[in-house]
Order: sequence, then structure tokens, then C-alpha cells
Amino acid sequence: MRREKFVFNQQTLQYDRVVEPLRYTILRIFGFCCAAMVSAVLMLLVVHRYFPSPSEQLLMQENDILRSQISSTNDELENLASVLENIQDRDAGAYRIMFGMEPIDEDVWQGGRGGHDAYENLRALPNSGEHMASLREKVDRFRHQLDLQSRSLDEITNMAKDKEKMLASIPSIKPIRSDRYSRKIENLSGFGYRIHPILKVEKMHYGIDFNCAAGTPIQASGNGTVKWAGKRGHYGNCVIIDHGYGYESLYGHMSEIDPAVKRGKEIKRGVTIGKVGSTGLSTGDHLHYEIHKDGVRIDPIQYCYDGLSTEEYAALVQASQQSNMSFDSH
Repeated sequence: MRREKFVFNQQTLQYDRVVEPLRYTILRIFGFCCAAMVSAVLMLLVVHRYFPSPSEQLLMQENDILRSQISSTNDELENLASVLENIQDRDAGAYRIMFGMEPIDEDVWQGGRGGHDAYENLRALPNSGEHMASLREKVDRFRHQLDLQSRSLDEITNMAKDKEKMLASIPSIKPIRSDRYSRKIENLSGFGYRIHPILKVEKMHYGIDFNCAAGTPIQASGNGTVKWAGKRGHYGNCVIIDHGYGYESLYGHMSEIDPAVKRGKEIKRGVTIGKVGSTGLSTGDHLHYEIHKDGVRIDPIQYCYDGLSTEEYAALVQASQQSNMSFDSH
């Protein structure tokens, strides 16, 4: 509605009726509407801020729970990362050293990435960006380290299996059971210069002579493959077992060789391969036992530690080093 007003006319001495121009009326209405809208928006903001609707209250509660869960998950990741670091330390400081393996490189373990920020999009989020980027980064690093540790354990497991096979193959038990000796342990003739039983002069003796009664069972000192089974010069009836890893064991002067022990046959540690005798160049019933490493004959006493205490092993070593007479010429 357009406004009217009366203005005193000094010439006519009367009040003249004046009607408001249309444009002023429109501007006035528009200004009133704008003021009303601004007031309404402000009221709406105040109401939403201090008097949220039930659905908004649920959303706010959910946001609070999510923030709490993010914080809790972040703490749990920190704890898990600490546990994984401890496992990695044990991996590098014990298991890998035990098997002669290089530890995991620290830079590879940390999974450092240079250049582009892989979490740039998350960081761009105005409210939760940094929290989400940090959480995502920790999850990715944790996954990377778990993968590395899993691969490392696989390597260690394979190495342990190979080590187990090697330990089972290396000759490490006496070829004659201790309770089968016919003479005291002090009468062993060991590795080194000994009195030749025929020439009566000192001569190098490349093995250990186990003095036993004829027919005493002889056992393989480690897993391996039969390289020789039959007569072999001064050794008489002889068995040679290739244990792999550069090791061979030789058993000489046997009265008989077990029929199942043939060249190429797989042999397990402790299996009977024949019996004690005095075949070949020998002066009495005994077993001549040698260990070869990479083709070189070495002192077998270093590989006869089965079932012995430290004191018993020391006594065996001492007995084998005495300069007594050997029972053969090897």
C-alpha cells in the first residue's frame, strides 16, 4: 500500500495531499523483506546451534563416538606397532644372527616414502583431515611391517628346516654305543701320531679305534648316502657315508656289512650298517672310524659328543690323545 501524507501549502494556506512514489514503496517493501529474511536466518542458526533437532542430536552423538573411536584406534595401533617392533628386534637380534642372516634394513622396515604426500587428499579435509591422514599412514606402515615380518619368518623357517637337515646329517654320534665297549674308554686309540702295531714306530693315525668284541653293531653317525660298501685296501670291509655339507664318515675292518647297506642307499643316523671285526690290515677286533671334511681327514673326537656330559666328553678327548698303540695302520 502506498503511503499518503499532507503537506501545508503556505500559498493556499491549506494542507495538500501528497502520495508516496511507487519506487519508494517498492524499495521500502524490499528492505523490510530483506530484514525479515536476515532475522529469520539468524534465528534459524541460533536455534540449530543451541536447540538442535533430534536427528541432529543423533548425528552429533555419532560424531563424538567416531572421534573417540579414532583416538582409541590410534592408541591401539601405537601399542601394536610397539609389539611388532619388539618382535622385529628379536628377529634381527636373535633368530637371524643364529642362522647367519642379515637383519631387515631399517629404512626398508620403516617404509619411508619420499616426494609426493600419499595422504594429501585426506589432509585437505577441514575438520578431521590431519587425524584421518595420520591414522591412514599408521595403518599402511603397520601393514607394510607385518608383511615384512611375515616374509622374514618364512625365511627363518626355511633356514631352520635346512639347518635341521644339516644338523641331522653332520656325523655327531659315536659309531659304537658306549655300553658295547669291551675295554675302558682310556684305551681308545685316537687321531694323531701313534705307535704302528707292526713297524713299532710312530705313524700318523687318521681316525679313532673303538676296541669292541667281534660282532658288535656299528651305527651310522649321521644321515647320508652310502658312497662305498665293500672291501677297500687295508680297511678291509669298509663303509663310507656321504653326509653332505662336505662331511663323510668311514667305518673300517668290519666283520660284515649289513646286506641293506649298498652304494646309493639313503641311511639314517643310528641305523646299524654292519658289525665290528678285524678284516684288512688289523691286529685285533675293533672299529676304525674316520671323519672327512671337504676331503681332508680330521679328528673324529670333535664329532663324538652324543650322550656325554662335559666331564665325560673331556675324558674322551684326553683318552683319544694319549700316544698309545693303534690297532691298525691307518
